[in-house]
Amino acid sequence: MTATEEHEPRFDEGEGTVPMTDNPRHFGIEPGDPWPEDVPRGQDDSHWRYEDDPRAARRAELRIAFCWSITLLASIGLAWVYVAGGQTTVEGVLWAAALLGLGVGFVMWGRDLLPNREVIASRGHHEVSDEGWRNSVAEALSRGVEPMARRPFLFKMLGAVGGAFGLAALFPLASLGSRPHRNLYHTLWGPNVRLTTEDGRPIRPSDLPVDGILTVFPNGNVDDGLSPTLLMNVGSSPFKVQPQRVGWNIGGLVAFSKICTHAGCPASLYNTETHQLVCPCHQSTFDVLEDCKPVFGPASRSLPQLPLAVDSEGYLVSQSDYTEPVGPGFWNRK
Repeated sequence: MTATEEHEPRFDEGEGTVPMTDNPRHFGIEPGDPWPEDVPRGQDDSHWRYEDDPRAARRAELRIAFCWSITLLASIGLAWVYVAGGQTTVEGVLWAAALLGLGVGFVMWGRDLLPNREVIASRGHHEVSDEGWRNSVAEALSRGVEPMARRPFLFKMLGAVGGAFGLAALFPLASLGSRPHRNLYHTLWGPNVRLTTEDGRPIRPSDLPVDGILTVFPNGNVDDGLSPTLLMNVGSSPFKVQPQRVGWNIGGLVAFSKICTHAGCPASLYNTETHQLVCPCHQSTFDVLEDCKPVFGPASRSLPQLPLAVDSEGYLVSQSDYTEPVGPGFWNRK
């Protein structure tokens, strides 16, 4: 709505404070400019629904408090369910109740206890705002804050709800597990840990024939997700031993992590003719004779090698843990 050129009474700011309901800046009009004919005079932009009915306002407060009480109880229930071990269906219902109660309470507060009357204003001059306009904006914001400040009961209720709801929201973070960069650098392999099959049977070097492949685990820890290892017998094939890994193989027996360094899938398809391991997920291919370096596919890092030894009883053991992180390469980035 644009200002018209018709002559209208002008506001003289020197005569005193203009009443809030007749302040031209509230309606986009510069004091001293003609009042636009399409902007009604006497509009009340500070009116709220129960302004003239204290009892109704009090009832509105209680309704809002009831909604937030639901949020408070649901938040306490969420915390208890998480501590008790968690149950996804119950958690979903409680989250829905907590969020619904919080949202409905805010909607009712805005509808019943805050200024909400529609008014018609001018478009203004679209110029850089001067200090008067900036003060007017601050005054407009205060008209919304002041009615809220008159409701200390609701503020106290909101503080309790916010505390309980915020606490309940922290519990799911604990279920995300430990920080990746602290535990993905280590597995359950270590000095003199026996290599065992899935059923817990220890392995001697003679148990695996040439071109054989076997998934092995650290003794007593079959369920550890980071430790599955491929034990292979390349026989007399020209296995390239890196200088820093001399003594890590037992003859033709070598061991590499089973976890693909691309996306963590099991790289367990072994081509005995080419001595290559293939990951079935994205076809990353690793050359076993060349330190299990990737020769095809998206993997960019070699499979980590496990140092092998034989204990006093003739069983295969690990000399130490892997000397580099297992699994996808991005875990190794800073």
